[in-house]
Amino acid sequence: MSIYIVQLLTGVAYGMLYFMIAAGLTIILGVMNVVNLAHGAFFLLGTYFAFTFMSLHLNFWLALLLAVIVTAILGIIIEKLLINKLYGKELEQVLLTFGLTFVIADCAKWIWGTEMQTIAVPELLNSSITIGEMVFPAYRLFVVLVGCILAVILWYLESRTRVGAIIRAGVDDRAMVAALGINVRLVFTGVFAFGAGLAGLSGVLGGPLIGMYTGMDSDILVTSLIVVVIGGLGSWKGSFVGAILIGLIETLGKIWFPSLSMLIVFLLMVVVLMIRPQGLYGKVVSQ
Repeated sequence: MSIYIVQLLTGVAYGMLYFMIAAGLTIILGVMNVVNLAHGAFFLLGTYFAFTFMSLHLNFWLALLLAVIVTAILGIIIEKLLINKLYGKELEQVLLTFGLTFVIADCAKWIWGTEMQTIAVPELLNSSITIGEMVFPAYRLFVVLVGCILAVILWYLESRTRVGAIIRAGVDDRAMVAALGINVRLVFTGVFAFGAGLAGLSGVLGGPLIGMYTGMDSDILVTSLIVVVIGGLGSWKGSFVGAILIGLIETLGKIWFPSLSMLIVFLLMVVVLMIRPQGLYGKVVSQ
């Protein structure tokens, strides 16, 4: 029994990583209607930024904070210089952000090389807990805790703050929000930076779990897109549920059906789309 508990906790830990990046992606898609295929690149950059800061003898926590801030600032720059000119032009957004993934990936190879790297687990969390006859790393429990705290923060921002009300209104009727005198472009910039920061956060936290390698941006983007599709556009709740499902399926699938784990993930997406084309928590778009 203990081995199943450990595997379930492992699946939830990976699910929390997927949730952090997918939450930013679904908010960007749902609020801004921007197809950002470069979102995985923010995950990649967050990891490598933290790795660089730690190589300068900064501790994990300071490196985490700085990596998230730098990634968010980079998101602001990209939104202001590039995305800002392409609102309402989905095809151009796809081409631009798809091209950005290659540019950022090649820059990462040039700066950091192509060798597999990893981020050391912080000393405070470099221990394990005993579950029956098995041990479970404390760091993975920390990742689960961060994901749950983030879910609570998103709930509070959405339902209890004026910013959340503006974002919800922007999802439903963007033109009306602008007519009320709210600077929609400023809101969009903030949302894009927030999404990029979440991707950077998940990248740093994922460093000790999955390592660092060029090409990880594409892998994580595919998974996060599946989470968004299952959960529904603009819904962080959907991302939370979808990410946990994907994390559990991947982890348990690699034990029971090692060659079919990703197939099961895609089958789940197909089933959800057949039953609820808008996703588990997505809104039905009226015609």
